[in-house]
Amino acid sequence: MTPTAPGGESMAEPVLQPSLLLGFPEPQRPTAGPPLATSDPVARVLLESPLPHLDRPFDYSVPAELATAAAAGVRVRVKFNGQELNGYILERRGSSDAGHPLTPLHKVVSPVQVLTPGLAALAGAVAARYAGTLSDVLRSAIPPRVAKVEKELLGGDLAAEASGPGPVPHVPDASAWAMYGNGAAFLQHLAAGGSPKAVMTALQGFGPAAWPALVASAVAAVRSSGRGAVVVVPDYRDLGQVEAALCAVLPAGDVARLSADDGQTPRYRSYLRLLSGEARVAVGTRSAAYAPVQDLGLVVCWDDGDDLHIEQRAPYAHAREVLLLRAGQDNAACLMAAHSRSTELQRLVESAWAVPIEAPRSVLRSTVPRVLNTADSFEQERDPLARIARLPGAAWKAAQQGLERGPVLVQVARSGYAPSLVCETCREPARCNACTGPLAISGPAGSSAVPQCRWCSTPAPQWRCSHCNGVRLRRGAAGVLRTAEELGRAFPGKAVVTSSGDHVKATVPDAAALVVATVGAEPVAPNGYAAALLLDGNSLLRRENLRAGEDTVRRWFNAASLVRPAADGGLVVITADDTTATGALLRWDAPGYASRELALRRDLQLPPSVRVASVTGSPADVAHFTEALAATVTLRTAGPAPVLMYSAPAAATGLATTSTADAEVRTLFFIPYAEAAEATRAMRAVKAANAAKRTSGPVQLRLDGVDIL
Repeated sequence: MTPTAPGGESMAEPVLQPSLLLGFPEPQRPTAGPPLATSDPVARVLLESPLPHLDRPFDYSVPAELATAAAAGVRVRVKFNGQELNGYILERRGSSDAGHPLTPLHKVVSPVQVLTPGLAALAGAVAARYAGTLSDVLRSAIPPRVAKVEKELLGGDLAAEASGPGPVPHVPDASAWAMYGNGAAFLQHLAAGGSPKAVMTALQGFGPAAWPALVASAVAAVRSSGRGAVVVVPDYRDLGQVEAALCAVLPAGDVARLSADDGQTPRYRSYLRLLSGEARVAVGTRSAAYAPVQDLGLVVCWDDGDDLHIEQRAPYAHAREVLLLRAGQDNAACLMAAHSRSTELQRLVESAWAVPIEAPRSVLRSTVPRVLNTADSFEQERDPLARIARLPGAAWKAAQQGLERGPVLVQVARSGYAPSLVCETCREPARCNACTGPLAISGPAGSSAVPQCRWCSTPAPQWRCSHCNGVRLRRGAAGVLRTAEELGRAFPGKAVVTSSGDHVKATVPDAAALVVATVGAEPVAPNGYAAALLLDGNSLLRRENLRAGEDTVRRWFNAASLVRPAADGGLVVITADDTTATGALLRWDAPGYASRELALRRDLQLPPSVRVASVTGSPADVAHFTEALAATVTLRTAGPAPVLMYSAPAAATGLATTSTADAEVRTLFFIPYAEAAEATRAMRAVKAANAAKRTSGPVQLRLDGVDIL
């Protein structure tokens, strides 16, 4: 007689069980269970697990006592492999095809249906695009539960829906949109219930015509048609501006703010308000892209080129792509706006998926400041030393005259005091002899007499250049603190304000002052800056990254948009070499620069003309993943190449750094868009199979990472 297990299944052929073939055990099977629900007694549950091979629903029986609370979308706890795991009910069914008795649900954590069908579909699409797991996507999409918030907002009936605010009775003043070609038509289409797709190049970052007012007008237009909206911005400073603009044109309570920086309680409260329909407009940082807005009519992404839009945990999804997927899923309108234009958005424009919204040249010339480059031939003849001076004469004069009219913005590349050193003879970066890290002067305000490594902190009292054998050092770049110190001496009696690091200011008053800020930390002056000095441009352009030029142009435009128009004396002085990127700012032609960049990358078959995936891990694990993937799809590859990683403790003690055999490597896969769906499916399957069979170690899989190339 064939022996049986306690649950009743045969023990003679365990290898035939599907779960064992996949490398994970079956859920625990009871010998006798409680009475089951009479209607749809089976719940399909998605487990909260980072393991790729568990990225599928599991069937559990629904006890009669949980029949009402165990609805689709609620949080539950289940028993799996002798452990209690959290999960979500995806759906209730009348039967199961598991072929064995089911384990009953252990507990309904909350009867609130936080996972809507639309969110589940969106999360599945994001996981498929980025070759990730559904559980990882939902970790970012759904805030952690706060029980007291559920009781506050929904009382005893947690499943009840609030009626919510009605539509905005009229579209507010949209005169700022009239400055842009296709602008008025875009708003009219939104108000009429349409779903247009547009890429907007905004001109100003301050005043009544600033980008927050433009976004608020678009949201008000879609709300006048009775639909909701989602607005995603990079950081808390942009969030504060656009939230204030939305609250000024929408009814009270219509806006819900979603940001992890606010804490779990406010974030979960806003999530439930959107879920119930009490609020119809979600505004926030990257996780707000998943907000459960009812009857979604518009998705908005501001400054998609900012890397803060990229989720820092697997599957590393970009908020722009999440919103594009959502616009297609819900047939919603889409507005991608920025002061510049990324190559990804240029691709959407050139493919005719989106319509460009730009100001004509006549309006542009009367709205933007005058731009001057100290490296052009005319300025070089007037000031021969301008090429090597950090603050050329033209920049100094612009700051002096600007301080007579208002605040002056000074943009620098680095924080700190003197963050890097170079050889005085050949100007090559000074490197540590122990770990090849960059040398810097430490101490408050660079007070230390001995340079030391910024990576391993090894002192370098007897440094010698490996290129020219020189022994003298000089500061390669001045940080924001040293720049502020030098400007304070150059302009005695004038206030100097800094904005960088952990002390970033959102706004500054209109009083005459020098505002020294690192890139991306420029405060907003209510009436605009009188002038702006864009320093360290060459340092930004020379970074070893495919997107160095594109990102530098974006940062320049973001800073220049905070300056008053040329008719009001607004002047922007840029000190970088005369390059294509500099020319884009001089002509104020961000779309033209994006078009040129995209054409070059298309010729070279580089992103975003193709998609790119990176696999990082030990040499053996990366090789195993590559071989398994090659058996399914054929892709152009590059690598494996070593990923430079250094061990600071080993370098500090004079020991050898990480050995070559243990060093991580990276292989790149270039994927044509026509083959992307098949390739990502194959990558997910290989990753799940490796995790289930444990034939190799884990690897990091990233798609479309902006820091890969």
